[in-house]
Amino acid sequence: MGKLRYALIGCGRISPNHLAAVQANSGDIELVAVCDLVSERMDRALAQVDINGGKVKKYTDYQAMLSSEQLDLVAIATESGSHAAIGLDCINAGCHVIIEKPMALSIVDANRLIDAAKAQGVVLCACHQNRFNKSIQKLRKAIEQNRFGRLFHGAAHVRWNRNRGYYEQAPWRGTWAQDGGALMNQCLHNIDLLRWMMGDHIDEVFAYTARLNHEYIEAEDLGLALIRFSNGAYGLIEGTTNVYPKNLEETLYIFGEQGTVKVGGKSVNIIEEWSFADQKDDPEEIKAKYHENPPNVYGFGHTPLYRDVVLAIREGRRPLVDGEAGKRAVELILAIYKSALEGRPVRLPLEDFSTRDMKGFFG
Repeated sequence: MGKLRYALIGCGRISPNHLAAVQANSGDIELVAVCDLVSERMDRALAQVDINGGKVKKYTDYQAMLSSEQLDLVAIATESGSHAAIGLDCINAGCHVIIEKPMALSIVDANRLIDAAKAQGVVLCACHQNRFNKSIQKLRKAIEQNRFGRLFHGAAHVRWNRNRGYYEQAPWRGTWAQDGGALMNQCLHNIDLLRWMMGDHIDEVFAYTARLNHEYIEAEDLGLALIRFSNGAYGLIEGTTNVYPKNLEETLYIFGEQGTVKVGGKSVNIIEEWSFADQKDDPEEIKAKYHENPPNVYGFGHTPLYRDVVLAIREGRRPLVDGEAGKRAVELILAIYKSALEGRPVRLPLEDFSTRDMKGFFG
């Protein structure tokens, strides 16, 4: 099998990370085309990388691109509300797909993506790149080795700032039809990690959400949730974009019978606490070895995520973050929204709910 012919749909805020990942995996991936409604965004994105000697084709219509190019792998980094529809078109064209978070804004659309990928025999990956952080990989290994013993509870905190300019830059942000609020946009990565560490199976969620400081958006800027996992453990989620004057932290705590871990930093890339009863390793050495300092909250995870997708395609296996994993993160946030809307605990699995069902919740 030769290089995978690749295209990127959406050349906005996150696109440089995708193109850098392609460049780092250039032995296996060939950048063939990019697509965006605005030509200038494509030019800016391509100017930041040196790939394929300037031979990359540019499209403003992704369906024309799918028809004209023989593509193997497509990444989708458009506004959130269009992820599912574009993803389905790419899958039905026979392409393997990487979809930026969230993979969909409804349970129905997430299921459609998963079912279509199975029917077409293609790889579907949700772009949850923080799973590939060195710190997170080390924590996951400790979970799999049962070093915590019985898990008691975990907590995910995202204490960030988003100002008016952020929303004016892209009017789809903060809308129920195209985005959601702090939980779906800013907190999804950490919520995904909490569920991955504590247990995929959840019994019940109870939550409050509020819009305290962003009256010009439709969705929440604060979300608080309690989770009861099926294994008897509990989870706590606190996510906000109200922190003054700038992003403060993104942290993940895991507490167990025989272990305590705290991962923090800009995007959970620094181990701040590492304590286990078995004393198999030196906490200070672990903190030093698994410390990363990325330039922004997007971290360094896109490159290893792309590598995993390449290997999944070549080996005929699922990627580490497959469609089911993407759905689980979306499902938990939708359950939080549903609980806030109805003022009661919500049991999982969630059969059918969408961010659109929250329309008008804050007036």
